[in-house]
Amino acid sequence: MAEPGEKNYLDCGAEALGHFLDGLILYKRGPSDKKSGDDAPVPLTNNLILKKLRVAYDLKEADLFAIFHAVDIDITKGELSALFRKEDHKKFRLCPDSILQLFLEGLEICEKGV
Repeated sequence: MAEPGEKNYLDCGAEALGHFLDGLILYKRGPSDKKSGDDAPVPLTNNLILKKLRVAYDLKEADLFAIFHAVDIDITKGELSALFRKEDHKKFRLCPDSILQLFLEGLEICEKGV
């Protein structure tokens, strides 16, 4: 995988990534029975990326712990739930880029079964 600044690196942008994640959810889970009345774009944050991946792969709490454990991240139940809370919740925690990147690496490891 190319890193930012490398020759083969291409930034897809937040809008394209959002569409990709929505498509991944649709591909993995099928169409939703819920009708969304609000189609206004939601700003894509690291927390929202985590939520969309959790939904797409139907990840339970134990699965999330296993993914973080695969990349040697010890995360508590409280820290994990804080990443998935609404932004206005008092215990909400912003997901840093480093945690998202490690989560993606752990997801890759777990999906490959390494």
